[in-house]
Amino acid sequence: MPEMPEVQGLVDFLGERLPGLQFSRVSVANIAALKTYDPPIDGLVGATVTGASRHGKFVDLATDAGIHLIFHLAKAGWLRWYDQLPTTIIKPGRTPIALRVALSDGAGFDLTEAGTKKSLAVYAARDPADVPGIARLGPDPLDPAFTRETLADLLAGRRTQIKGVLRDQSIIAGVGNAYSDEILHAAKMSPYALAATLSDEDVTTLYDAMQTTLSEAVAAASGKPPAELKDAKRRGMQVHGRRGETCPVCGDTVRSVFFADNSLEYCPTCQTGGKILADRRLSRLLK
Repeated sequence: MPEMPEVQGLVDFLGERLPGLQFSRVSVANIAALKTYDPPIDGLVGATVTGASRHGKFVDLATDAGIHLIFHLAKAGWLRWYDQLPTTIIKPGRTPIALRVALSDGAGFDLTEAGTKKSLAVYAARDPADVPGIARLGPDPLDPAFTRETLADLLAGRRTQIKGVLRDQSIIAGVGNAYSDEILHAAKMSPYALAATLSDEDVTTLYDAMQTTLSEAVAAASGKPPAELKDAKRRGMQVHGRRGETCPVCGDTVRSVFFADNSLEYCPTCQTGGKILADRRLSRLLK
């Protein structure tokens, strides 16, 4: 799933290339991906892009027509960029392409989604706040206004596992499954630690780990074309997606806990005092 650093990389890439260009065609190939009808998405045709920005994991392309093209890539979505957009006709239902955008200089991009579960979302909106997912977002952890005290206030009183808190977009925007694993590994903190029980020192450690992990990932994504962002993300991971591999910090074996539709990765030595966390799938079978 693309998270803040990769989405910021996309925004940086699009922000360098799109301003001043017009949308010459916007073709919806998967109607289920389009979540709005007013304004109509056809209202973007002929509009000039004025800028690109990010809201959590949402990409926002503003235009001089007062309409924003906003999209969320969800779990299996991505942006495929073309310096020269293909002329092939998209056949709805027979392609992973959800949306194709043609630009006035001949370039363009597709929004694609792999797999059978389709969650990619596209919006045409007059104001980004009109998009429910954006309206619900918590603060961005890389915003200069997001301080250690901001984090402490967000965690106070929450009898929720810290892994879930970091992933909750209404609490902290932009962090998902992968970078929550990475942040907790850097903080040497169990994913099952309860947010409300963290000491002042724990909160400081978590804040520093969050800032460092996300800042370094954003820097690594900066300047890379979309086709290279996924591989750059994988290369930068210390524990996420590395089950069975060696922890680069202590040499222990990276472990996983599996859930219904995802998993978390952690290092027992670094994060849980050597304790192996129970596999939730097996735990349910034993009940």
